[in-house]
Amino acid sequence: MRTIEIYDTTLRDGTQGEGISLSLQDKLQITERLDEIGVDYVEGGYPLSNEKDAEYFQRVRRMSLRHARVCAFGMTRRKGVKAADDPGMLALLRSEAPVCTVVGKTWDFHVTDVLRVSLEENLDMIRDSVRFLVESGREVFYDAEHFFDGWKANSAYAARTIQAAAEAGARIVVLCDTNGGSMPEEVAASVRSASAALEGLGQASARVPVGIHCHNDCELAVANSLAGIDAGAVQVQGTINGFGERCGNADLISVVGNLAFKKRGYRVLDGQPLRHLTELSRFVYETANAHIRSNQPFVGQSAFAHKGGMHVHAIERATASYEHMNPELVGNERRILVSELSGRSNIRAMTTRHSLQDDPRLMETILDQVVKLENRGYQFEAAEASFDLLVQRCAGRFQPHFEKLKYRVEVESDATQGVLTEASVKVRCGDRVRHEVAEGDGPVNALDAALRKALHSEFPALADMRLVDYKVRVVNSEAGTAARIRVFIESADKTDVWGTVGVSENIIDASWLALADAIEYKLWKDAGSGAAIATGNKP
Repeated sequence: MRTIEIYDTTLRDGTQGEGISLSLQDKLQITERLDEIGVDYVEGGYPLSNEKDAEYFQRVRRMSLRHARVCAFGMTRRKGVKAADDPGMLALLRSEAPVCTVVGKTWDFHVTDVLRVSLEENLDMIRDSVRFLVESGREVFYDAEHFFDGWKANSAYAARTIQAAAEAGARIVVLCDTNGGSMPEEVAASVRSASAALEGLGQASARVPVGIHCHNDCELAVANSLAGIDAGAVQVQGTINGFGERCGNADLISVVGNLAFKKRGYRVLDGQPLRHLTELSRFVYETANAHIRSNQPFVGQSAFAHKGGMHVHAIERATASYEHMNPELVGNERRILVSELSGRSNIRAMTTRHSLQDDPRLMETILDQVVKLENRGYQFEAAEASFDLLVQRCAGRFQPHFEKLKYRVEVESDATQGVLTEASVKVRCGDRVRHEVAEGDGPVNALDAALRKALHSEFPALADMRLVDYKVRVVNSEAGTAARIRVFIESADKTDVWGTVGVSENIIDASWLALADAIEYKLWKDAGSGAAIATGNKP
């Protein structure tokens, strides 16, 4: 078994991605999660670039990390300046990080046209910077920027740059596909050539090992990382969920998943189970306030979701028929989706928790209703709570907790108070009719407040329920302003998260339908009528 070091640069390289920003507290919390899952190295940032990164290194020293070692990132010394006098070098030392990662130029074009120094001066800058940090007691990784482009352009000079870093004491030379344009076969060949060039330059005349750092501009960052590891790299750098500049970095979730479950002979994350991999991925998404990629391999909500009837039928007989691994191994779950593409197998799988799957006539009724509703614009893939209520209605087992009589929403603009929204609702609960009015920050919030107000005395448990997300989609855009609108509402209480859907030509009416379903589902599940929808998310 060959141990592959996992080096995470989400906190530095990941934040260079468009729309990605992390506060100091965010970075500390992510560091803690990375340590818990067994990541070997966490790159905290560039301590000279901003006050937040400098403070990060002060704060992280107070944390009791069990496994991960924190790295400070920096660049080689400036031209014409001694390493001991260079502000960047001194900032790395002041960070007190035990590991320093230094990036330097490999491609002769970058040296002469971008950095604008001589080829020899660049070698001196690499050598001086690494040696200064090593002699100051730091473990040093050298990031060979644009290595693969540099190797193709001038392999002799590229070899001299990484040899300079190795001779100065770098523990690992990391080969970077900075532009993300290399192919896997090119990466593998260049990694072997670089390893040969470093032969005999380590301690006791051993070879200084190489690492791999890939970007995703050709959708090959993970493939290139795996190719580099197969060719001899001992360390892989990347980010959680593939965050990063332009098209992103290698997604460490997929890299780790493939090394642990698909390729043989590798050991990652200290050999511990990966049941928290999905949780880690979603935590980083939420912390960065980034959109979750549902089709992300291994950990996405759709990674083990089955929609086609033939697929679901096969999954019922043997999960391996359409799943490459057990989703529980990475903390994910199997999901059966319901749509107009569904067959009886989907409906049967989705109704198992209601103990109705052995009624073929009912299965046909449910499927017929799903097809009709989806033709009108409904979708139940993200609204399984609405689907559960549909099943109960088709089975004749649903008893509504309240009857919707009417609602009204008024929006007015006041020159002094701005936009004011007021909603009134009238509902019947048993023999009682309640008519309540409430204001809100918009029509949906006002409707929600008024409906809760009308129902609270009968159902005080609604105080635990809250709206988590609200999404609007146009169903038939060709109809212009008369198009049907689909509204998804995600709700939560202390124990569960569930989704509901409403469709109408009127966005307020669609919201009202989804909102009423959300409350009905809450009351239905609290009454013990059914299990909560398993969404993979807890509030």
